[in-house]
Amino acid sequence: MSDFKVAVIIPAAGAGTRFGGDKLGQDLGGRPLLLRTVELFTKREEVGSIIVAAPPDALDEFRSRYGAQLGFHGVVIVAGGRSERWESVQNALAAVPEDCTHIAVHDAARPGTTDALLTRVFDAAKVAAAVVPGDPVHSTLKRVSAETFLAAPDDAVADAILGDAGRDAVRGRRVEATVDRTRLMAIQTPQIFAAELLRRAYAQPDLTGATDDAMLVERLGEPVLVVDGDPRNIKVTTTADLAIVRAILGHRPPEQRPVHKRF
Repeated sequence: MSDFKVAVIIPAAGAGTRFGGDKLGQDLGGRPLLLRTVELFTKREEVGSIIVAAPPDALDEFRSRYGAQLGFHGVVIVAGGRSERWESVQNALAAVPEDCTHIAVHDAARPGTTDALLTRVFDAAKVAAAVVPGDPVHSTLKRVSAETFLAAPDDAVADAILGDAGRDAVRGRRVEATVDRTRLMAIQTPQIFAAELLRRAYAQPDLTGATDDAMLVERLGEPVLVVDGDPRNIKVTTTADLAIVRAILGHRPPEQRPVHKRF
């Protein structure tokens, strides 16, 4: 497809609550994690525009911290959403140039995406209007109760293992069912769509509850193609995830590098 031109939207307005702080600013080989994610797309010939949706209530601070580096790559910064991810994508859509034929959406905290995966997704988008990468679910899945439970006061086994000091750790949920994992896929990003299709998906009156962009396309009744993802394409949600990504990419944490090689 000779007129294949991609705009990349990177939602980066989340608070990082589960991480316990600013995960996008974490040192990843001497540069912030966010910049590493952006750099995945800066050398791709198919990419004509990159838009980052930043925290709307800290937009000036975000621009001060990342603006110069992102501007070097021609990145446009817009205000993201306050509560849900789809709000950030919706705001960023207004900044997508009209000459872009496709729009990709990629998690800001997914810096380990390989060039091979990007090629696979982009190539598939030349023949399918909606493409997402997915990795087969291998773990046993169980649906559990909404309520949590503590071990009973007379639970002799818990006492023997944990003692009184550890009793609070005996907390859990009851299994309600084991979920059949046949044909279940853990969906990743980047997700890519024909520009007209994604705009139509976001023009729907109720976007509530959408956890990814493909879900909104599915609501239109349009098909979504899943191509092979990569188990190394990890989204950093916790500090443990960050440690895994650093190991995969071969980046030592800053405290293990000389001071002059830290940012």
